[in-house]
Amino acid sequence: QVHLVESGGGLVQAGDSLRLSCTASGRTFSSYTMAWFRQAPGKEREFVAYITRSRVTYEANSVKGRFTISRDNSANTVSLQMNSLKPEDTAVYYCAADQKTTTDSTRYYYWGQGTQVTVSS
Repeated sequence: QVHLVESGGGLVQAGDSLRLSCTASGRTFSSYTMAWFRQAPGKEREFVAYITRSRVTYEANSVKGRFTISRDNSANTVSLQMNSLKPEDTAVYYCAADQKTTTDSTRYYYWGQGTQVTVSS
């Protein structure tokens, strides 16, 4: 069982940076692929980035070069550093975990409650 709690969301201006964190309970954190997804109002949940247990990372084209995902297994934490934020990045950001590695949100078993990121123009 894995319990995920996100933090770090907020209201920022376009061009600003924000760092999201997701802390996981459980002793098997290091064995999971960790991912970030986001969902804007009226839109489907979309993939943002993942990091595998061997620290292979992959980001969506829409955030590549601006967002960086990382993990600290000693702290059971995965982070998402978001730079050069745009208004279209506004969404609720969710942390997810699974032993599979995929960009498909329907295949992730564990989810956090989400944290709101709002980027004003």
